[in-house]
Formats: sequence, C-alpha cells, structure tokens
Amino acid sequence: MINTVSDMLDGWTPGVTLHRLGQVIQGETGWQELLVGVAALLCAWLWARQLYRRYFQAAPAQEWSFGKYLLYRLVYPLSAQLLTQALALVWQLLQGQSSVILLLSATLLFWLSLIRVLTAIVRHALPEGKVERHSEHLLAMLLWLTFAAWVTGIDQLLLQWLESVHFRVGKNELNLLMILSALLWVSVILVGALWVSKLIEKRVMKLGDIDMNLRFVISKLARTLLIIGAVLVALPIVGIDLTVLSVFGGALGVGLGFGLQKIASNYVSGFIILLDRSIRIGDRLMVDGRVGYVSKITARYVVLKGLDGSEVLVPNEALIANTVINQSYTDKQIWISMPIQVAYDTDLELAQRLLREAATHPRVMSDPAPNAFVTAFADSGVNMEIGLWVKDPENGIAGLRSEINLRIWHLFKQHHIQIPYPQRELRVVNQAVATPPVEASA
Repeated sequence: MINTVSDMLDGWTPGVTLHRLGQVIQGETGWQELLVGVAALLCAWLWARQLYRRYFQAAPAQEWSFGKYLLYRLVYPLSAQLLTQALALVWQLLQGQSSVILLLSATLLFWLSLIRVLTAIVRHALPEGKVERHSEHLLAMLLWLTFAAWVTGIDQLLLQWLESVHFRVGKNELNLLMILSALLWVSVILVGALWVSKLIEKRVMKLGDIDMNLRFVISKLARTLLIIGAVLVALPIVGIDLTVLSVFGGALGVGLGFGLQKIASNYVSGFIILLDRSIRIGDRLMVDGRVGYVSKITARYVVLKGLDGSEVLVPNEALIANTVINQSYTDKQIWISMPIQVAYDTDLELAQRLLREAATHPRVMSDPAPNAFVTAFADSGVNMEIGLWVKDPENGIAGLRSEINLRIWHLFKQHHIQIPYPQRELRVVNQAVATPPVEASA
C-alpha cells in the first residue's frame, strides 16, 4: 500500500528516470497512466481555483498574513498530491504494480510543495518590494534546477566538479563546494533571523499601550541583534574563526573615521529621534522652509510628505543638528491668520463681527473661537486680520482659506462694506507740449 511519497520513492533511481519514463509510455498501459495523471492534475487545478475564488479572492494579496499566503500557495500542490496518491493506490490494487507516471507526478508535486514553503518563508522574511519578489523567483528557479539535476542523475557529477575547482586563500585551501555551502548556510540563517525579526515587529506594533516611537525602537533593535547573532552563528558553521571580527572591527573603525561618519551619525541620530520622541509619525514639520507631514521614520532618514504629494528624505542628522519647527509637537492644531482691508468709512465693530461669523467652520476650533483684529491704518484703508485655529491641518489649508474668503466677500457685499484698492491721482503740470519741428525732405 502506498501511503507517503517516501514509500513511493523506494527503489527510485534518479539517473534512469527519463529512460524508465520512456519505457512506461511505450508500454501497454503507458498512455492510460499518462491520461490518469493529466486528469488528476486538471481536477486538482479546477478544485484549487474554486477554493481560491471562495476564500482568497475577496481580499488583495498585500493584506494576507503569512499563514494565508502559505495556504494559498499550497492549495494546488497538496490537493493534487492527495488525488495522485489516491489514484496511485487504486492503480496498484487494480494492476498489481505501481504506476511510474503517478510516482513521478507525486514526486514533482512534493517538490513543488517544498519549494513553495521555502519561497513563502523568504518572501515573508525579506522587506516588501521588488527584492522580495525577485528573491522568491530566483530561489524557486534554483530549487527546480537542483531537482532536475537529481532526476537526471548529474548531481554527483556536479558535486565532483565543484570539489575539483580549488584554490588557496592565505593558508587555507578552498573549493567551490565549500564556498557554495558557506553561502547556503549563511543565507538560511540570515533569512531565519529576518523572519523571526519580522514576526517580533508585527507583534510589537500591535501593542497599543506603548508609544509608536518606542515600538519602532524595539523592532529595530530586535532586528539588529538577530542579524548580528545570525552572523556570529553562521561564521563558525562555515569554518571562519571569529577572531577575524577583530580585524574587521578595526577596518570598520578606520572607515568610520575617514568616510562613513555621516552614515553612522544618521543611524545614531535616528535612534535618538525615536527614543526622545521629538518627532513622531504624522507630525507637521517645517525644515528649510518646506512644510510637510512625517510619513515614515527609518534608521537613516525621515520621509517628509508635502501637501502637493511630493516626498523629501531628510537625513536624521539634519533633524538633530539643526533647528526644526514641529507645528504639532504637543497637539496638531495650528493657528493661521488672514489679512483683509476695509474702507475708512466702515463700521469696524460690524466688520469684526462679520469676520468672526465668516470664520465659523466645522474645521475651525470653537474654543478658542476665531477672533478679528484691527492691525493698522494704511494708505488705502484700515488693515484688519482674522485669526483662527485649524483642527485638521493635514487635510490642507488652501481650501479652508478659500471658503472663508468667499464667506467674507458675500457678507461684506450684503452689508455694503467696501474693500478698497490702491488709487493714484495723476496731475498734468504742463498741458502745452511743444511739437518738434518737422524737417523737410529733399
């Protein structure tokens, strides 16, 4: 009875797989086995599509958790694996011998499941973006090439060739197989560390009773410590003495002294910003005359998003060493003032009342309420000003100014209050202008 893939692989000789497969297809029941295998794969594919439409299509893939993404990737290979093994069992009971084609299909599906599990782990561990997707595809391609080498029986030849290519580095003799093994172990340990750090980051970010900046600090420190620990574990495994780190530390110190001090300063400044909580996500900052909202804080820079949608990457060192205006350090409300001028024959008390009425808006705070002021007696009229506190400056100021200005315009029109404009008086001192003599043409 065939229970697992390991049972099906008893007696399996990879080097003669293609030869045996050709013999089976040319046999009496070869086409029947092939049709059964294709039908099993097709039925599993149709079943997987139904499950996808029912459980996975509602939410976009970007919102899936690791478990849901892994389940989505394993729906087809697992269902096809179960169906193929069931058909292989029925075939063995009816024919009295195992089916080579179903055996090969089950092996391929098992390897496909393993590849998808590994690539899902890599995708979840690496940062989101193109590197994440390209790494998943590259790993899948390498694993399939490894499987193809095992099936065709050339894996031993490749291993012998890798061992034959050797060279010396100082007193140590290395070969390609040792280098590839070292890279494999380091990659596996680093990916594991990144995966664990991402799980810790998600768990920490859900702690609502802890300040957001402190959560960022904890997650970044956890990732840094895990990566350092992974390197310290990986180096002895691949045969590298940890004493080389002293040499590396000296080289790093020289590099920091000559050209990397800015990068190190930005990283240290980033941790200072997160720890002292002087800048937080959503704060409205004014840096070098540019106003924007903090949309992201990294270890090296702060992303400042302007009201026009543009984003500026401000180095952390600039936020520590220079003066930064944080307009929402204690609260996000901001004060704005709007100047206006009225004619000299205007009832100023009435104008003040109309200005306060025009500034009454759902986005304007009622406590303290808007207030109007007489600021100066100018050449063309009386300068006035309306001041108010905006509740939600992140939604923009220009639209609010426009609405209040339109209200002022309509209220002044209704109460016959004039908004003066500059007037200039032109006096002609000499009306008689001498006409120059006209020369006669020859």
